[in-house]
Amino acid sequence: MKRRLFSRRFLIFPVALIVGGLALQMLEGHEARAVPHASSPFAALAKFSEILQVVQENYVDDVAEPDLIKGAINGMLESLDPHSSYMDTEEFKEMQVETKGEFGGLGIEVTMENGVVKVVSPIEDTPAFRAGVQTGDLIIKLDTTAVRGMTLNEAVSRMRGKPGSTIVLTVVRQGASSTLEIPIIRDVIKIHSVKGAKMEAPGIGYVRITNFQSHTTEDLQKAIEGLKKEAGGKLDGLVLDLRNNPGGLLNQAVGVSDLFLNEGVVVSTRTREGEVDRMSANPGDILDGAPMVVLINGGSASASEIVSGALQDHHRAVLMGVRSFGKGSVQTIMPMSDGSALRLTTARYYTASGRSIQAKGIDPDIEVAAVQAQTRVPANHSIQEADLEGHLTVEGEAGKQGAAAQDAAPQDSDEIGSDGTITRTIEDFQLRRATDLLQGFKAFQGMKPH
Repeated sequence: MKRRLFSRRFLIFPVALIVGGLALQMLEGHEARAVPHASSPFAALAKFSEILQVVQENYVDDVAEPDLIKGAINGMLESLDPHSSYMDTEEFKEMQVETKGEFGGLGIEVTMENGVVKVVSPIEDTPAFRAGVQTGDLIIKLDTTAVRGMTLNEAVSRMRGKPGSTIVLTVVRQGASSTLEIPIIRDVIKIHSVKGAKMEAPGIGYVRITNFQSHTTEDLQKAIEGLKKEAGGKLDGLVLDLRNNPGGLLNQAVGVSDLFLNEGVVVSTRTREGEVDRMSANPGDILDGAPMVVLINGGSASASEIVSGALQDHHRAVLMGVRSFGKGSVQTIMPMSDGSALRLTTARYYTASGRSIQAKGIDPDIEVAAVQAQTRVPANHSIQEADLEGHLTVEGEAGKQGAAAQDAAPQDSDEIGSDGTITRTIEDFQLRRATDLLQGFKAFQGMKPH
């Protein structure tokens, strides 16, 4: 058997072309394989196999073949779009755990953008959320390692780790004068997707969905039934909070929408062959037609946008906040025979009216920025009988302190100006506006024509 001898000839390039500091050499003596005709379905595989062999035989360091294959698969999928990816057996197992609501890590939903990791949304009550990670943050370093050059799965794998261990994220944030270093202590992330159910005002309920898991529809139904019971059997209005909800399972987005719709298309998906799958609502509205406000923002993505779009298109709810993220594609999990899986974009989805929100997002009906609004309360407010502690009512029962007196009385977080004016910060201005709107609906419905 002949030994192949490789002679190396150095190629000299103009300085302008070697800024990257590359030393290039020509590999001679390599015997090219016979490649099938270009029209053959095996031609591409033969080319890949040849390149794989050359890399294995000549790369400067030893590289395990499984790592090369995995890298090639990742590169192929990530060249398609930011949401298609490959999961090895361990990553696939973790993904299955995540959809059930418990996993280890930091608690952020991320995507890849221009070679860095972009935060879609921090998940409420997780280490990342408490550390101050924000929607839109660009993660450029994980500890001391630059993110550029990593795949999304590699970056996610580095962010996960043993609970109690610390990782430092270096992020670029819009409006910040320099990069930010955010230390985060990893923890076991337990996600309860339906949270914060409460009566925001008399007759007005509030509930938040943080993401869409396998039991979200069921849990939301229980939460709303609890609010109805607390309200005496019926709600006059509901605020559904989808802010910073990165999405999740498509069937749960349809199920949540169905809770509030009596009929009609919730969402449709279309494949590249033009196949259309329409998912529709069943009769029955859990609120019996009571008005709704849905809160959205730039962290509301995917399944959140399906719900928002369905309720907006059917004129079932008023959307309030700022434009949503704009992810209008559907990913299908395709298990492989070895226990790995592909997350592959297989369809685009369209709202009930047929609009695509891909890279556009959903615009709210009423735009309300997430600001800490301030209200000024005159300190010389005229106190009336109804404002006095223990005042008598018409029925002769002891009264409670009136709302006007509560508004006029200084609170711990207030700032009192030199003129005696109280400046009060409203922590969640968007929620306040949503509640005010629903109370307005309630007031109008209570009016009787004379």
